[in-house]
Amino acid sequence: MIPSAFEYYRPLSVSDAIRVLVDHGDDARVIAGGHSLIPTMKLRMASIGHLVDLQAIADLRGITVGDTVRIGAMTTQDELITHAGLTEAAPILKEAALQIADPQVRYMGTLGGNVANGDPGNDMPGLMLCLDATYALTGPDGSREVKARGFYQSAYFTERTDTEILTSISFPRPVGGLAYEKQKRKIGDYATAAAAVQISNAGGKVAAASVAMTNLSDVPVWSEGAGAALTGTDCGPEAVQAAVAAMLEDINPSEDSRGPVAFKRHVAGVILSRAIARAWSRA
Repeated sequence: MIPSAFEYYRPLSVSDAIRVLVDHGDDARVIAGGHSLIPTMKLRMASIGHLVDLQAIADLRGITVGDTVRIGAMTTQDELITHAGLTEAAPILKEAALQIADPQVRYMGTLGGNVANGDPGNDMPGLMLCLDATYALTGPDGSREVKARGFYQSAYFTERTDTEILTSISFPRPVGGLAYEKQKRKIGDYATAAAAVQISNAGGKVAAASVAMTNLSDVPVWSEGAGAALTGTDCGPEAVQAAVAAMLEDINPSEDSRGPVAFKRHVAGVILSRAIARAWSRA
């Protein structure tokens, strides 16, 4: 189908983009890679009068790796895969990005777009919860930072206001072992269940652990209980079983084309067990 008519803007700065959003209110939307917004416009599920394309804003691009990793919101999934410094510092981003859709999508799809629109099926939000990331937002009243773990409210609803733009994502340089495990119906599909795990090892014991799950509730789920169940253990079968049990208490899957609730909960347990095993082997 063809979307309804709209005005197209391609600003060169964040301030210019925000000005358009303020001027046109609810009738304006920003577009990053476009893989979520354009299909809804074509299906007439969204009617937007003013479309603000962020592609030309250079300040929204780039990757900086130090004690803190900072990634511009318009950085593409392909750039996450090919950036050598990022792969060395946080290989889980490449591991996850390679499981998103296909190369054509990854050349255009952006990290900012993936985390900002609140789609519970997107891969990167759960990963950002696992890494304790921080999102930088800029709007007409200035800039602010929001922790990823407090950003998601419900499906497609987040802490970002309609006149704010997500400008960057940052997180502490990860330590220990990292793993992203995803079960899907076919290559490039959304996850039936996915798990992001970070584990640090001190003398053969888990010093700290972080666990996040994808597409098993209306928001990505950071399971504090699952991480706590692993901490202080040798990451043996009993500890993994306890972590899975804690995670299952935190998720709330619903039946859909990917399967009934019981199946999704079973898959979640299998996927988390695999992710823990791989993260621990790398720790």
